[in-house]
Amino acid sequence: MSQSLSEECTPLKREYDACFNAWFEGYLEPALSASANAEQRTKFAQQKAAEFDSSCGKIWQAYRQCVQKAVKDKGLDVLLDQARTENPLTEPPP
Repeated sequence: MSQSLSEECTPLKREYDACFNAWFEGYLEPALSASANAEQRTKFAQQKAAEFDSSCGKIWQAYRQCVQKAVKDKGLDVLLDQARTENPLTEPPP
């Protein structure tokens, strides 16, 4: 797996990557058949979202905070703000 933006964030990135990959593997398992109705698929998605929050949520928040600090420490926050001002993303790309 790749390094994070900041060396101090890399251990958190690795921990999060491992957690996410384990969760995502379970998400992709054919737990519901293709014939499941929309209500069943919605319920499954909600259960998986709650599972993600419970198992990976705290790790994600810690990693995210670390990266946000690194972005600010490297002065990248100014560049990001400038890019968002010059080319605002007003709607998702096609």
